[in-house]
Amino acid sequence: MKKIGLLILSIAFAISCQKKDPSDKTTPQNQTTKDSHSFSNPAEAVVKHLDLDIKVDFDTQTISGKASWTIDNIAKGNEIIFDENTLNITKVTLGNDEKETQFKLGDSVEFHGKPLRITIEPNTTKVNIYYNTTKDGVALQWLKPEQTADKKKPFVFSQGQSIWTRTWIPCQDSPGIRFTYNAKVSVPKDLMALMSAVNPQQKNDTGVYTFKQDKPIPSYLMAIAVGDVEFKSIDNRTGVYAEHSQIDKAKWEFAKLGDMVNAAEKLFGPYRWGRYDVIVLPPSFPFGGMENPNLTFLTPTVLAGDRSLTSLLAHELGHSWSGNLVTNASWDETWLNEGFTTYVEHRIGEEVFGVNEAKMQDVLSRKVLKDNVDELGIDSPDTRLKIDLSGKNPDEGLSDIPYEKGYAFLQTIEAAVGRKQFDTFLTNYFNDHAFQSINTEAFVAYFNKNLIKGDKVLADKIKLADWIYKPGIPSNIITPVSEDFNAIDAIQKTWRKIGIKGLSRKIKSTNEKQHFIDNLPKDLTIQEITTIDKEFNFTNGGNFVIKRQWFIIAIQHQYKVAYPAIENFLTSYSRTYSLTPLYKEMIKTPEGKVWAKQIYAKAKPGYHATTVHEIESILK
Repeated sequence: MKKIGLLILSIAFAISCQKKDPSDKTTPQNQTTKDSHSFSNPAEAVVKHLDLDIKVDFDTQTISGKASWTIDNIAKGNEIIFDENTLNITKVTLGNDEKETQFKLGDSVEFHGKPLRITIEPNTTKVNIYYNTTKDGVALQWLKPEQTADKKKPFVFSQGQSIWTRTWIPCQDSPGIRFTYNAKVSVPKDLMALMSAVNPQQKNDTGVYTFKQDKPIPSYLMAIAVGDVEFKSIDNRTGVYAEHSQIDKAKWEFAKLGDMVNAAEKLFGPYRWGRYDVIVLPPSFPFGGMENPNLTFLTPTVLAGDRSLTSLLAHELGHSWSGNLVTNASWDETWLNEGFTTYVEHRIGEEVFGVNEAKMQDVLSRKVLKDNVDELGIDSPDTRLKIDLSGKNPDEGLSDIPYEKGYAFLQTIEAAVGRKQFDTFLTNYFNDHAFQSINTEAFVAYFNKNLIKGDKVLADKIKLADWIYKPGIPSNIITPVSEDFNAIDAIQKTWRKIGIKGLSRKIKSTNEKQHFIDNLPKDLTIQEITTIDKEFNFTNGGNFVIKRQWFIIAIQHQYKVAYPAIENFLTSYSRTYSLTPLYKEMIKTPEGKVWAKQIYAKAKPGYHATTVHEIESILK
């Protein structure tokens, strides 16, 4: 998942873990280890395959049907535990003959829902759970026609990460538990259903769609989208889905999608999921993107009209190796998904868009990391890569730290051993752990055996424990340099003397404009802001990222000319972690806080539940 502007063992333990025999790799974590965010006990009974038969009802805004789980009753016991949250469980049966059995819901735990305890027999291999969703389910967002791009038909989509799939499917909701699935989905005949699986490319006349995912995935990658969408291919294995008014824009914007897949394969081995398609969702989608297998979910804010924001695609594609193929075993290990994927994203970007682009992205990346550490505090345990989210909403772990600190750590390793050797290591790492889940200690053991190989000088150079288990930014972080940004820095020192006119011809790309905005003087006058805006048209003409950065400047300096555009920005989209910086800036003054609450009241009906939670925590 890509978030733009996002929001965590002592060293002795880390060192002891480095001495473990890595031969067990992920086995202890993969479908056997207890996850603090799941009620399930996979060491005793674990799911292996799902057959899902559901109906999507827009009148009642519910999904109902049957989840038939093939299980492995490892302990030959009399109980299997599933996770559920806000679901209505109506009946549970066992086996193909559907012998009815007892089930019991345990006490509710904040964020986690309830344990669903089902009585089974020692030889049970299939559990059938009949259920329906409720309007309180976090994972599903039901949209009225007016909330979509075309404003003609309703839409629904899911967002399962991190522990929200249990709000639309009863499951063992841990990233350490993987399963394959088949699905039958019934929807209104004028809509199309899509899932994180092999998908149809056009509507049928029955409204019944079937899906097959033969690669084992964790529950958070279960995904569904139902709407009035169309498909257009980009090449023989990539394509895009979108509403009619956006489909041509999307195909043009993502024209390099096939090149990205080819570049990723060249770097890190074959793409193992068959097709790689994307769907542009309505504006209420709360993230930049979500890496659901076979079908990445994307925010419409990437449709900039100039292909300037398609690096987001490189991130979601990168998850096809780090995250979907090799998965963090728990949400304490988020950096194993996001740090590795951010590294892969930058490497794909360099391959497709060039070295200069990569250097600019690196400088921006370091700024995001520094800003996040400054906000959290240099000694905050939340700035470690390995964090402890026990008892918390695991979404709290989705700060910029696992992304940007994780990326900087892998860059440090690359610099220490050389790119060729590190590429070989990463490719082997993905291959050796394919379709498995892994924790930090298993990675450390694999790293020591296959890369360090007892070389103390190399280990001291990399400082692995400092990166993973200590807060803050390690002393050996690489400081990237961009000649393009250096030229802009030179402009920053002179424009007040020579004027702003003509600078838009020198500062052209999205990265360059972002760097220019981010490094404007703190003591800007309204006259200077007005002149800059007239030259670049940031308020009304910039793409989503440029607008977000410019609007922070406008709020800080009370540049009221931009206020209508800011309000439109905050009410038009639900991209959570791009909206939160603006709300945080607004509430720093009494009048700004009043304004923020007024805007939020208008925007809330169109916001995703994730966005609502984050904005309300800020406004409080």
